[in-house]
Amino acid sequence: MCWRRCSAVWAAVLMAAVCAAQGDTLRLTAEEMLRIGLENNLRLKADTIETQMAADRRASAGTGRMPELTVTARAGYMGQPVVWEQGLTRPTYPDAPDWTQSYALDFTQPIFHGGRIHYAVRRATVAQAIAELQAESDGDELKLGLLQHYLDLFSLYKQREVLSRSIEESERRLEDIRRMKREGLITNNDVLRSELQLTNDRLQLDETNNSIMLVSHQIDVLLGLDEGLLIVPDTALPAQSYAGGSYEEYLQRAYEGNPQVRMLARQTEMASEEVKLAQSEYLPEIDLYAGDALARPITRTMADMFNNTWSVGINVTYPLSSLYKNRSNVSEKKRNMLLSQNMEEQYRQEVRMGIRSAYIRHTEAVKQVEALQLSVKQANENYRIMQNRYMSQLTTLTDLLDAENVRLEAELQLTTAQTRVIYTYYELKKACGDI
Repeated sequence: MCWRRCSAVWAAVLMAAVCAAQGDTLRLTAEEMLRIGLENNLRLKADTIETQMAADRRASAGTGRMPELTVTARAGYMGQPVVWEQGLTRPTYPDAPDWTQSYALDFTQPIFHGGRIHYAVRRATVAQAIAELQAESDGDELKLGLLQHYLDLFSLYKQREVLSRSIEESERRLEDIRRMKREGLITNNDVLRSELQLTNDRLQLDETNNSIMLVSHQIDVLLGLDEGLLIVPDTALPAQSYAGGSYEEYLQRAYEGNPQVRMLARQTEMASEEVKLAQSEYLPEIDLYAGDALARPITRTMADMFNNTWSVGINVTYPLSSLYKNRSNVSEKKRNMLLSQNMEEQYRQEVRMGIRSAYIRHTEAVKQVEALQLSVKQANENYRIMQNRYMSQLTTLTDLLDAENVRLEAELQLTTAQTRVIYTYYELKKACGDI
């Protein structure tokens, strides 16, 4: 009884040290964790800013369709004019006012720019869509990364539970072994081996508690929480249903919903717009213009009077030099479009391989859980039998410790398989864009 009390005190001191090092605990479900992560993650905040910038660029590109309106006002001192009556000889200095001023209003409305404005707006629109898809993709990456940490934490808590139960069982067994030693039924070797096994289990428990603190700290940082919080996961996580569809269904959903697939398709679309924008350099520009100007003095006669003129018309500009200067640029844009199409197809191959791998591993983990649940029952029964036989001195301590290790390993393998089922399930959902 004294040994049990000392062991209980030791366990309490260890957990108190863990809580003191970490501070308060916070129970989080997976859904709550993902919600907090999406709200506070710095990378997603940067994506939001980049998306807003892309929207601003799109709005800026759209202003190219709007007319240009310019108001000009000039006033200043005018120097003495010089007029040469014969070549550069016989200069004369006519009378002229000392002050000049002019006011002008100019209006230009683009009519046709070879599609440059239209394709620039299309390109900016696609760029905004790409920024939004990048934010969605980063969000999916964050979710899967957080779930990986969350499942690691869940496994560590289950491992601590198994080790704590094993230590408690080992303490009870050690009391029985010491009693049997006092009765002369066994040698001191069994006592020493049992104490050594108990020490190893306690060291492993201490290592597990440290790992819990480290993983909790990582989650705290990613969620933007107080870094002293000890995260406690949802213990009912494996009890949820993680059934999925067929490989073909996942693949079709990935082609339609995966943000990376959609983003690469958008990049190919943008490359196509770049080609059209480069080809528009071959076409003329047509603008409607109008203007009105009020100025003094009259520059032709130098009379100190206001003169008002207005004009309206169409301006046509054709860049003849583009016929030989723009060919390489168009060729480059076409090759860039082919490269984008190639990258899109490459990623589709990666998606197929990733879904196939996750689907097989998910199916494998589901079968392992079913098999390991039976193995845990068998290991517990085997340990019970070995313990009864050892207490009756029908087997050795080595056989009993082997049975305990088999039971411990079976329980840890079951926890690992359960977390693999959950992780591979969310891997498949991420590939489909609906994590």
